[in-house]
Amino acid sequence: MMYGDRSPNGHYKAKDPSVVKFKGQYFMYYSVPMGEGLGGWRVAIATSTDLLTWKKVLTMEPGHPSEANGFCAPGAIVLGNRVHLFYQTYGNRENDAICHAWSDDGVHFIREPSNPIFHPHGDWTCGRAIDAEVIAYGDRLLMYFASRDPSYNVQLVGVASAPLNSDFSKSQWNQLADHAILKPELAWEKKCIEAPTVVRRGDSLVMFYAGAFNNQPQQIGSAVSHDGIHWVRLADNPFLPVGKSGDWNSSESGHPGFFMDDDGKSYLFYQGNKDAGKSWYLSKVEIGWNGDKPFVIPSPNTNEFDGQKSKP
Repeated sequence: MMYGDRSPNGHYKAKDPSVVKFKGQYFMYYSVPMGEGLGGWRVAIATSTDLLTWKKVLTMEPGHPSEANGFCAPGAIVLGNRVHLFYQTYGNRENDAICHAWSDDGVHFIREPSNPIFHPHGDWTCGRAIDAEVIAYGDRLLMYFASRDPSYNVQLVGVASAPLNSDFSKSQWNQLADHAILKPELAWEKKCIEAPTVVRRGDSLVMFYAGAFNNQPQQIGSAVSHDGIHWVRLADNPFLPVGKSGDWNSSESGHPGFFMDDDGKSYLFYQGNKDAGKSWYLSKVEIGWNGDKPFVIPSPNTNEFDGQKSKP
């Protein structure tokens, strides 16, 4: 699988994938740029019946004053008969925050009136929240997010929660730790940990995350937790590294999004490019498990591209 979305400048750019299965169909929510003066980045939606060929449905329009400068980096979850979308405002630096919307058909979303629903607080953060990811955990919905330190130089990860039976409005969220739960420590992570995506494996939670800022190169790491707050890396090396010189992802393999299908198969969606960010494509790998330790299942390189029948 390789999917691209042609941007106004003619390049294919699609980032930050989040995939769910809803009412018998796969939905992929992702970020697209609108071009200079057209409103920054927005969330777009594509659908599929086989996880290989994707058809774009639409690019979402702003639906709340907080989205005036853009909105992107969606994290989707199906709860009951609705898709809930958690996403960030864009272009506001320290003031960027997490918003919430919901949909009964996976395409048309109603915004939460109290948006933005969450800003972090404490002396560990500048107050910014981006890259939302949510997972049901007991009677709570855990939300992982990326922030920056007070100097705005280092990207790190925090966690908050809301009652699972709530409406997820602003008053329902509580920050669970007054510190970063994961921050850059390894050489390849440089000054950035972002884009957390989490799955439950027995009594453990496993996180995939992006290390290093875009194209430095960004690569994907993994960590494990038994309480959702305290995390230990599963390896010192990237779980999903950057591609070799000349590969489609030689500039980065980044911003992961975990998805488990109805048959129990696990996939990690991610973004990549080979031209230092002039373009971005979305792809996936299948993941196998040894307990709570993931590994990539090799697959043949078919060079398939999306339903637009275009090539990278």
